[in-house]
Order: sequence, then C-alpha cells, then structure tokens
Amino acid sequence: MSPIIRTVIFTILVPGFWTLAMPYWLLPRGVRPDLRGVGAAGCLFIAAGIALCFPCAFWGFALRGKGTPLPLDPPKSLVVEGPYGVVRNPMYWSVASVLLGEAAVFHSFALVVLAAAFFVGTNLFVLLYEEPALRRKFGAEYKEYCQRVPRWVPRFKSAA
Repeated sequence: MSPIIRTVIFTILVPGFWTLAMPYWLLPRGVRPDLRGVGAAGCLFIAAGIALCFPCAFWGFALRGKGTPLPLDPPKSLVVEGPYGVVRNPMYWSVASVLLGEAAVFHSFALVVLAAAFFVGTNLFVLLYEEPALRRKFGAEYKEYCQRVPRWVPRFKSAA
C-alpha cells in the first residue's frame, strides 16, 4: 500500500479522533456553532490547522519521507523542509489549532481542556518516545536538525 493511502488512513483515524470524535463526545447534544466574538477567530484557527495538516502529512511524510506520521510506519528519511523547517512538530500544532478553534466556535471550556490535555500528552510523547527514536534512527542528522529547528516555538530572526 502506498505511503499516501497509509497517510490518508492515519489522518482519518488519529487527527480525526482528536478533532472530530473527542469534541463530539465532549460537547452537549444539540450545541451549535456560535460565530460571534471568539467564534469567528475559531474558524481561522480551524482553517489554519487543516491547511497545515496536509503539507505536513502528505507532502512531508508520504511524499518526501516515504512513510506516514504513525510511529509504527515512520518516514524512511528525515523530513526537514516545509513546515518542518520552522518547527519540528508542525503536525501536532495543526491538531492543537483545530482543537482551539473548535473550543472558540463552540464556546466550550471542555474543548480548551481537551486541547491542553492533547498538548501535554503530545509533549510527553515527543520527549519520551519520538525524539529518542529519531535520534537512534537518524543520528547526527537529527542532532543537527534539533540544533537548527526549535521543537515548538519558531525562532524569528531580526531584519537588522
């Protein structure tokens, strides 16, 4: 099965679980989106998260890396271009952005808590499993990448 098909399956199951299934279970039945106030900004967060997800998963992992975002089927080569040249974990940022956008659109504190839990869990996963596995697999190439590209928050260079 091609990396693109495997990535489609992963994207439906994993980000889909966090951004569709979990909010569905947490939101009260019958709640409707409210685009007034922060709800309008929430739409922008959702759109940005979706827009970031596709180049990360499909261009980055499937096409460039010849693998998927799933740790059991990782890329064969280290992906350092595109969004991965800005931060090391843009795929997680995309999911968190959608979750925060949903929290704003539905004016839901439960979804804010879900986004926070997602970030804490993701950070622990990255620190305890993902980064050590990448260090073992890619060695000096990954070490150099870590020195050049921040884990979560982009570095902005001054124009001076």
